[in-house]
Amino acid sequence: MFKSLFEAAQNSTFKSPFTSANCQAATPASAPSSPLLPSAVGDGASRQLTPNHNIAAAAVAQGDSCEFGSNHYFLLCGLGGIISCGTTHTMVVPLDLVKCRLQVDPAKYKSVVNGFRVSLAEEGVRGLAKGWAPTFIGYSMQGLCKFGLYEVFKVMYTDMIGEENAFLYRTGLYLAASASAEFFADIALAPMEAAKVKIQTTPGFAKTLREALPKMTAQEGISAFYKGLVPLWMRQIPYTMMKFACFERTLELLYKYVVPKPRADCSKGEQLIVTFAAGYIAGVFCAIVSHPADTVVSKLNQAKGASALDVAKQLGWSGLWGGLMPRIVMIGTLTAAQWFIYDAVKVFLRMPRPPPPEMPESLKKKMGLTGAQ
Repeated sequence: MFKSLFEAAQNSTFKSPFTSANCQAATPASAPSSPLLPSAVGDGASRQLTPNHNIAAAAVAQGDSCEFGSNHYFLLCGLGGIISCGTTHTMVVPLDLVKCRLQVDPAKYKSVVNGFRVSLAEEGVRGLAKGWAPTFIGYSMQGLCKFGLYEVFKVMYTDMIGEENAFLYRTGLYLAASASAEFFADIALAPMEAAKVKIQTTPGFAKTLREALPKMTAQEGISAFYKGLVPLWMRQIPYTMMKFACFERTLELLYKYVVPKPRADCSKGEQLIVTFAAGYIAGVFCAIVSHPADTVVSKLNQAKGASALDVAKQLGWSGLWGGLMPRIVMIGTLTAAQWFIYDAVKVFLRMPRPPPPEMPESLKKKMGLTGAQ
């Protein structure tokens, strides 16, 4: 599977221009029949993808630590996801705590400021950090799957539909790849998210993760950790689809219409600033799209034995939007920081960082655009 993914990555629209691929004549009958020829590693030699075509691609571009589409590349993307998601979500635990309490008990916590005031009065400064451990563990696991698998699915789906369609319908491709990645990411996140919400919103239940896990297991069994999975999918999949698709297209538009010079002429620092701006814009839309499901998740993990539909009916339409403003601030900042950190990790680890996709030459020729050969 990973060998075919790697081969698909060599022709990916989203790889250019870091490595180049050229079709060559078929190898002689006496040549080795292996898809990966013995001399193909590190010397720009050919890979036999079909009986009639070989593809030539440099193994690692000069200055890069790994090749785009390799197992090493996907693993480092997952590491970037761990660092970006785990750290950023942990940093905003106090705001997340107040947001959750606004959602589940609006009579007691009347506003963000009032929520902080009441929480400080009851539990002190240390109380604002409640739930930091499940937050860090859960969102690190989610980040590994979210970013790592997004890169995998993006290459896989590009190979399935071809480079021309991948460019023409790239927004749909971003949506499909991110939704697929988030499906698995939420399975990894669900147990820790349930524990976090229980700690933060149920007074006297538990102060630490070690205290919460056995109590939850004793009360409701393993279902306690996955009863919020479906509403979590309802919250996170639209959020992630918006996060990735909006970011990718916003980044493309910023370089095309706002940044006064080509991306190739921008320094690494300037590129990271553009990444942060695109991330914040995407984050605002993410917060709005996913907020009703977020409210249901918060209330569901607090209410024992309730279903997502029961909670939604109880809250009503207006109740589903409780705590929206703090979540816009939190998610906007969070999403921008995540993309900034993820991109910074790629810079630090010298990973391939392809620019926004360009129209394939074959498509330019079909459309009769200037520059076609």
